[in-house]
Amino acid sequence: MTETMAAPEVLADDEFIADWGHPTHAHDFHQFLYVPLGRITVTAHGCEHRLSPSVGVWIPAGVPHSARFGPDSLIVVETFETDLYRLPHTEVTTVNVTDQQRRLLLSRMRRSAPADDADVFAALSAGHRASLPLPRPSSRVASAVAEQLSRTPSDPRTAAEWARSLHSSSTSLRRAFRAETGLAFSEWRTRLRLNESLELLDRGHLVSAVAARVGFTSANGYILAFRRHFGQTPGAYVRMSVARSA
Repeated sequence: MTETMAAPEVLADDEFIADWGHPTHAHDFHQFLYVPLGRITVTAHGCEHRLSPSVGVWIPAGVPHSARFGPDSLIVVETFETDLYRLPHTEVTTVNVTDQQRRLLLSRMRRSAPADDADVFAALSAGHRASLPLPRPSSRVASAVAEQLSRTPSDPRTAAEWARSLHSSSTSLRRAFRAETGLAFSEWRTRLRLNESLELLDRGHLVSAVAARVGFTSANGYILAFRRHFGQTPGAYVRMSVARSA
C-alpha cells in the first residue's frame, strides 16, 4: 500500500530567510532568481532545480517552493506583480542566462533599480521557453571548449581531440565538465545541439536539415535524442508550436 506523505506547511512570504536558504513558502508575485556566484537549489513539487552562473529560474506566483543556498552564493532576485506581467510558465522553470541577461542583472545590483521594470521582464523572458538547462563550465580548458562549441555546435571533435588541441588530457576535460556542470561532456554537447535545433525548427527548417546542421550524424539519432529530452518528436514539437501561435 502506498503511503501518502503530508504536504509541507506553506508560508506566505520569505521574511524568514536564513543563511542556509528558506523552507517551503509561496509568493503573491512572480520571481526570477539568479546566482552569479555559487549555487542554489530550488525545490518545488518534489523536483530540484539547480542554479548556477549560467542557469536562472522563474518561480510563478503561488507555487510553493523551498531553497538551499551554497555557503558562498551571491543571490540576485527580480520580482514582478501578477497584475502587470503575464509569465509564460505555470511551474518553476529553469532557463539559460545569456551574457546579455547576466550583464543586465549585475548592473541592476550596482544601482538603485526600480522593481517591476517592463524592459527587464521582457529581457529575462526572451529565452526560448523549451530550452534545456545548460550550465557552463568555469575552468580554463572546459570553458574554452564550451565557448567554441557554442559558436559551432556541429563541431565533431571528441573530448580527446579537444583536449589535445588545448594541451590537456581527455580525463581532465571530462572530469571538469562533470564537476562543473553536473553533465558528462557528451550529454552537455547533446543538450547544446538540441537547444540550437529549437530555433531552426521554429524557422521552418526540415528535421533532416536541422539534424545535420547542429551536428547529429543521422536524422534518426536526432529524433531519438529530441524525444528523450523533450518527450516528443521534432515533428510533434513543430505542430504544437504552430497550433500555439495560431
